[in-house]
Amino acid sequence: MNENSSEMLQIIDQLGRDRGIDREVLIEAIEASVVHAARKHLGSSETLEAHLNRETGKIELYTLKTVVESVEFPEREIALDKAKEIFADVEPGEEFEIRRDFAELGRIAAQSAKQVIMQRVRDAEREIVYEHYHNRVNELANGIVMRIERGNVYVDLGKGEAILPRNEQSPRDHFRRGDRIRALLIEVRKDKPGPQLWLSRSSPLLIKKLFENEVPEIYDGIVEIKECVREPGGRSKICVVSHDYNVDPVGACVGIKGARVQSVVRELRGENIDIIPWTEDPVIFISQALSPAQVSRVELHPENGSAIVVVNDEMLSLAIGKKGQNVRLAAKLTGWRLEIQSETEMERSRELLREKIEEAVVKFKRLDGISESMARLLTEQYLNFSALAEGNPEWIGGLPDIDSEKVDDILSQALEYAKAEEGYEEDEYLDEDDVSDAEED
Repeated sequence: MNENSSEMLQIIDQLGRDRGIDREVLIEAIEASVVHAARKHLGSSETLEAHLNRETGKIELYTLKTVVESVEFPEREIALDKAKEIFADVEPGEEFEIRRDFAELGRIAAQSAKQVIMQRVRDAEREIVYEHYHNRVNELANGIVMRIERGNVYVDLGKGEAILPRNEQSPRDHFRRGDRIRALLIEVRKDKPGPQLWLSRSSPLLIKKLFENEVPEIYDGIVEIKECVREPGGRSKICVVSHDYNVDPVGACVGIKGARVQSVVRELRGENIDIIPWTEDPVIFISQALSPAQVSRVELHPENGSAIVVVNDEMLSLAIGKKGQNVRLAAKLTGWRLEIQSETEMERSRELLREKIEEAVVKFKRLDGISESMARLLTEQYLNFSALAEGNPEWIGGLPDIDSEKVDDILSQALEYAKAEEGYEEDEYLDEDDVSDAEED
């Protein structure tokens, strides 16, 4: 028992130094576990206490009894005369400890101590990991790949094990055991099995943090990354702005001979990164967001948040990108719904529009009292009879030489022409001769 006792103290002291677990916390837990195990072993309802000697490491077990004149509950009480045989000055009502010796105590103490120590170590380690990492969410974490299971990568961060799930990995990521890894710590969960650390290499925030590490101007707040959009493994776009007139935000991020941006690209296994200067002018911002394509012009339609972007024919595929990736990212970055057209497509669209306008002018001139100039004014809003028939009377009435009575006449005529164009031939439009002819047939 002495050898085991000494060894127990050594274990407790070692854990206190290595794991940062308070020595008294471990001792109290061991004492409580010995009491629990002894009570279960003895099958008794006695009140038991265990004490671990802080110098020798020996554990002693006691039964706690109350001194009484007449014993009614032998397991919890002791007669005064028997108590006086041990301590002469004892008085009724006092708590009295009686040492219990039984052969199993040493074995029970050793087993209980081992279980408690292991459990306390696990609990303490979980708490240490949680306290160390829970304030570091959305920060970069460096570690070493320990193992890979079902596509999930388990990483040793030094003070805890983290998980890089398959769905948080970039398509370009391929890890093996022992590889060094840098990822974004996105979540710290204090679950029952212990805190779980979750990593990501697909988050757009990873791009920001990597540039913050590489670009002192971003870390110091001189250059700000206003927005970052990403399709992991394919392309990322960041827009940057400088709070110092003398600092070029794009140049700061690119670095001398591209050293800074290339460092981030290498970390992302070759993912393309476009760095775009931020501006409040939506036309310029949209044009630059479609980099590396060059834009000829941008037509904004603020009423529905869309924009038509015109590029040279040879730039069309570059502006759209592989499977629409470039324009998709540009739309996310700018917040505008973008439609890309080549110069040829735009010219064709304009030619078609001109043809529709001329056709509409010819049609509208068929309306009573509508001159060619008035017909052309109507084509600013409407290009066929159906649209004109459902048109805005106030807008039409605001055109030159058109009063309210004429508006009603125009709408009425437009409706009749629209019905005729759609092929309406209902019975109520047949005259009496047509009806009699149909009956004779």
